[in-house]
Amino acid sequence: MSEFRILGISGSLRQASHNTATLRAAQELAPEGVTVTIYEGLGDIPPYNDDIRTASGYPAPVEAFRAAVRAADAVIFATPEYNYSISGVLKNAIDWASRPPEPSFDGKAVSIMGATQGLLGTARAQYDLRKMCVFLNAFALNKPEVMIAQSGSKFDEQGRLTDEVSRKLIAAQVAALRDWALQLRK
Repeated sequence: MSEFRILGISGSLRQASHNTATLRAAQELAPEGVTVTIYEGLGDIPPYNDDIRTASGYPAPVEAFRAAVRAADAVIFATPEYNYSISGVLKNAIDWASRPPEPSFDGKAVSIMGATQGLLGTARAQYDLRKMCVFLNAFALNKPEVMIAQSGSKFDEQGRLTDEVSRKLIAAQVAALRDWALQLRK
């Protein structure tokens, strides 16, 4: 079997983001034969405006994002929770990627994880993202769930996830996402 490619999308632009660090943990913990690549260009995507698309096509940063999603075998979202939902930058990117032709998430296997300083581990944001997956026709993995609460105590100064329970859940989710995506191909 060829290398299985997962695209990791962090909904945070912060340099020291625990959600981006969670995706780095997914890279580290991915099973043999699975590569997790973290998308770095979310901050370059302009605010969604369909007049731009219909007048002159997708802006280059949007097309790069759409192409990266389409090229991946599966996607992991690492979402922070802002105001009880996902971040604006993540919503904006998803809005661009959902437009025709060839909506990027159509038929894609996805999983969702998140880290937050709060007590609910991004549960509300993850629920909103799951609802969005219905419209996107993306197939969200149900379990294992990864909700890292009180994240400030679970990463070291270098941004490495040190919490063993979270590490085990991430490793299990990455493997389950691969298996889910392969099952959907049958």
